[in-house]
Amino acid sequence: MHIWVDADACPAVIKEILFRAAQRVALPVTLVANQPLHTPPSPLIRSVQVGHGFDVADKHITERLQPGDLVVTADIPLTAQVIEKGGTAINPRGERYTTENIRERLALRDFMEELRSAGEVTSGPPPLSKSDRQAFANALDRLLTQRRL
Repeated sequence: MHIWVDADACPAVIKEILFRAAQRVALPVTLVANQPLHTPPSPLIRSVQVGHGFDVADKHITERLQPGDLVVTADIPLTAQVIEKGGTAINPRGERYTTENIRERLALRDFMEELRSAGEVTSGPPPLSKSDRQAFANALDRLLTQRRL
């Protein structure tokens, strides 16, 4: 298993949880972003800076993704591609995406995009809370434990 992080919008606290997990279970983590990122010195943790442009980081991840890899992202279209390729995806709030719930998420995303295109003001997600951080850490632990079994 390799852990891929869609890092442009990933909160720093989530990255820290991932860094600790990588060291604890000796799994490689790659952060992909269109800007330079700081990572702790570790042979297991690296960052890749991709060019600017629409979905460049997403494309980098999906081209390298192997079945069984984990992707941390809140990007719904990327998540659909991850699931299609046999990967697992969770968002920074700890929600695991599945073949059962991704269609609903895509439909909701498209609906919200239509509202915004029509001039409707929509709010983004609320700030990451302490319980969200805990939910992410718990979901990550469950996935890593399943991998070891």
